[in-house]
Amino acid sequence: MQKFPLGRCCVTPAALDCLSGEDIASALQRHASGDWGDACRADRKENELSLREGFRLFSVYHTADGIKFWVITEADRSVTTVLLPDDY
Repeated sequence: MQKFPLGRCCVTPAALDCLSGEDIASALQRHASGDWGDACRADRKENELSLREGFRLFSVYHTADGIKFWVITEADRSVTTVLLPDDY
């Protein structure tokens, strides 16, 4: 069940080079459903507050090969970006 709108979905060029379409689609679905992946406890708690208050949402995922990537939805829910940590 989707807990919030993703808005326009963007993927950075570096993330496109490293991630499969399946990795991206799965992460976006998990993120929208409130599955924050491997985000730390503090980030998970912040996301729960952000759902209620309309702040930015942040998730952390890993590919089967161990590549770490992030999904960030802006506070106004207009854009969700898939990116590598080095892209930030």
